[in-house]
Amino acid sequence: MLRFISIYIVMAMITWQSVKSLPHPPATTEAPFKQTYDNKFDNIDLDELLGQERLLKNYVKCLESTGPCTPDGKMLKETIPDAMATDCSKCTPKQKYGSEKVTHFLIDNRPEDWKRLEKIYDPAGTYRIAYLARKSEQQEKDLLITTTEENNDMKNA
Repeated sequence: MLRFISIYIVMAMITWQSVKSLPHPPATTEAPFKQTYDNKFDNIDLDELLGQERLLKNYVKCLESTGPCTPDGKMLKETIPDAMATDCSKCTPKQKYGSEKVTHFLIDNRPEDWKRLEKIYDPAGTYRIAYLARKSEQQEKDLLITTTEENNDMKNA
């Protein structure tokens, strides 16, 4: 028995030395795995959804917990708090674009709906404030470009 244990220890030491002498694997250049939200809704026609009053109202009621939720609405309702807290870090590019499109639409076209949702999901109003600031900056740039083009047209006339 002692002989068996001795052989086992020697084999373990040889194995350890051979493993220890192996070169380390090269560092990977790939980014670590990034978890994203389910992408099954990435190809939804948002313009169609935003153009359907009844459907939009139902989603808003679901998100406010004042109406029933479809399975899609329930999934959205469960995702929004995390997406807001992490600045959509787990969103696919399509989801990020879509979330911005929908929230911009609500802020610009359905401010009462947005105010109610904002109280639930962004009580400090940080998203709205940042969006309106960016929008204002863009409008100023657009105005400056238009004014410059008009002045150039007058000079050339």
